[in-house]
Amino acid sequence: MRAIGGRVYRSHPYGAVRGRSLKASGCRADFPDVANPPTTTSTADVAEELGVLDIKLKQLRFEYEQYFIGSRPREPILTRSDVQKLVTKYSNTGIQNTALRFKFNNLCSRFFAMRRQWDETLRKIEAGTYERHVFKAKLHERERGIDETTPASTARATNANETTEGGTDLFEAYRTAKNSCGEDVKSLSRDKLDQLVEKQRAALKQKFGCDDVRFRVVVEAGKAKLKATPVKKG
Repeated sequence: MRAIGGRVYRSHPYGAVRGRSLKASGCRADFPDVANPPTTTSTADVAEELGVLDIKLKQLRFEYEQYFIGSRPREPILTRSDVQKLVTKYSNTGIQNTALRFKFNNLCSRFFAMRRQWDETLRKIEAGTYERHVFKAKLHERERGIDETTPASTARATNANETTEGGTDLFEAYRTAKNSCGEDVKSLSRDKLDQLVEKQRAALKQKFGCDDVRFRVVVEAGKAKLKATPVKKG
């Protein structure tokens, strides 16, 4: 305590309070640490990481194909781990942007479908029942647009259900997109979608004189839609 100019001040580690103690003034002597507010991932960051996920998924698919045909000595464990980490991260994180949420769901569908195929092939390798030339033949068929589980005569119908080079089924991609946008999918069926696709394909081929029509799923104004692209071979 000390007197300055006739006024009494009390000393305190955090400064002087004129005429009364810190306790009397309502001030606290301790200053608890305030936790940093939780950080939020920006839309730009999410878009960038989903772009990385898309690239790594394509790389992982290529590396597995090389491994199964014998061109790669080891299974691509590290690349698969990188993909799995990104999938797990955004599976536990709410993506607010509708288009990015749809993109993530589409990437997940591709990854899970390919992962099942890879694990089945790995089990065959462990059991000694896997033949590399069978995988090579199936790989060449897929490159020509023929699904390994479908006869060549029905390849056209299968292609109508694929929307990406990863082999994502058009119906599943469309239903996933509508779910992500909060749209009703109760009346949506594979048969109805196939009929619609074939009808539009025939009309567009006649209109543009193209050899084929590719369909993909997009999200515009919060709604899932099918986009058609005329394709001319050669």
